[in-house]
Amino acid sequence: MLDTFITSRVRRKIIVVFAKYPDFKTHVRGLAKLIKEDPGNIQRELTRMVDGKFLIMTKKGNTRIYQTNKQFPILKELQSIVIKSQKGNKPNKTIG
Repeated sequence: MLDTFITSRVRRKIIVVFAKYPDFKTHVRGLAKLIKEDPGNIQRELTRMVDGKFLIMTKKGNTRIYQTNKQFPILKELQSIVIKSQKGNKPNKTIG
């Protein structure tokens, strides 16, 4: 369902991770391993999300650490959409 509104596969995966786990902190390579996408594409999307205030970036040495901006105005709504869209992807169980 999310793919209808968010056409970028990488962006969709990043939103799902950070919306479902708002306390999650990671760097680009760690996120690349988690969602199995190219770090270059991930970096581009993370930059857009930091610019859009959905994510916060902090530096730890030479490493950039990303986390959910818990003050993001529509975070609760986005979390609700992510959860509902994932429920819709599960196959229906039928009896008999």
